[in-house]
Amino acid sequence: MMHHSLSLPNPTLSARPLSQPLRPRLHRIHAVSTTVAAPRRETDPKKRVVITGMGIVSVFGNDVDKFYDRLLEGENGIDMIDRFDVSTFPTKFAGQIRNFNSEGYIDGKTDRRLDNSWRYGIVSGKKALENAGLGLKTEAFNKINKERAGVVLGSGIGGMSAFSDGIENLIGKGVRKMSPFFIPYIITNMGSALLAIDIGFMGPNYSISTACATSNYCFHAAANHIRRGESDIILAGGTDAVIVPSGMGGFSACRALSTRNDDPKTASRPWDIDRDGFVMGEGAGVLVMESLEHAMKRDAPIIAEYLGGGVTCDGYHMTEPRSDGLGVSSCIQQSLQNAGVAPEEVNYINPHATSTPLGDLAEVNAIKQVFKNTTEIKMNGTKSMIGHCLGAAGALEAIATIKAITTGWLHPTINQFNIEPSVEIDTVPNKKKQHQVNVGEYLYL
Repeated sequence: MMHHSLSLPNPTLSARPLSQPLRPRLHRIHAVSTTVAAPRRETDPKKRVVITGMGIVSVFGNDVDKFYDRLLEGENGIDMIDRFDVSTFPTKFAGQIRNFNSEGYIDGKTDRRLDNSWRYGIVSGKKALENAGLGLKTEAFNKINKERAGVVLGSGIGGMSAFSDGIENLIGKGVRKMSPFFIPYIITNMGSALLAIDIGFMGPNYSISTACATSNYCFHAAANHIRRGESDIILAGGTDAVIVPSGMGGFSACRALSTRNDDPKTASRPWDIDRDGFVMGEGAGVLVMESLEHAMKRDAPIIAEYLGGGVTCDGYHMTEPRSDGLGVSSCIQQSLQNAGVAPEEVNYINPHATSTPLGDLAEVNAIKQVFKNTTEIKMNGTKSMIGHCLGAAGALEAIATIKAITTGWLHPTINQFNIEPSVEIDTVPNKKKQHQVNVGEYLYL
């Protein structure tokens, strides 16, 4: 299965800055027809969900601000793979994380056993807590009711290197040489489980695995737990690390990846006429999501507000998207309704934009169906610089979206040489732009 397929469920999430707690700033909202009832936005502080912390592991390092600074500069994180021999592989490049260091976040013995996916997830989760003023040794952290604190950390594939190494040992050396951690470290829920064990959170704990859409499902689920009064605070996001021989080989066999080995820096080129497939990436991203009431009681640093999301499925084909984008457009409409947002309020979109021939245009078609006037909307492709991080992609791009909201700067979509004529929306080509974001929306197919 191609894990960027539109045949998978499609969540979309909306977020805005919490500059005015009870209603949006009206002078930043485009006119809405008075004949149509405005969507109703949540006002109950127990049900309003805010983001108070962000943590990241990426090809640009483990610091959120530095990650976004490098995106703003249009820096390219794609390079030749040196983690294993790729001489016989059709695709020899990726957004590979180098020099990752978990010191201070994972003890050495555990770190040596773990699959990279879980290492990335644990570090990004603990960094998100620190960013939220909830470092593990702080008084604020100790005051949290751990029974009402959860972890929903997803993975599209799970522990792929642990799986590959285990099978290699089984075939080459026999069953007695398999690690006792083989099963625990390959299952997709282990990211949530290990993080919860480390920090003592006893509330909702599970992993959602919906390929590229994984992180967005986790955000949506976490917000619903909070809105239903089941939790006060949840760590939510995604992690994946499949830049291993079986991962790259499998996606190459699907013919999903770009094969631009002579020029990997320009391989990921969303909406460009000459795009030839996506570029593999890896990493993790975690948000601290909590009720507005809980955040205000502990005087938390409120970064943005989660307004809502939607979930749909194309019901069409395993790998090929619907060209009209119907599954995506219906999901966007559902998301807007759930968020209490009129289409005219949205002026920034961080789309999936994988750099695949069919997917990029199907997504643009869907956006055009919902947002009839796109002259004020800007959209950019984060994957042009970091590649497609599978289950972690939505989390990394959620963080990019939040940084766009809080900084007023949009990172460029690099490698925009010859944009498809039908893509009439501003893609922020090759150079960052200032943009006052009212409501930001990010899509996952």
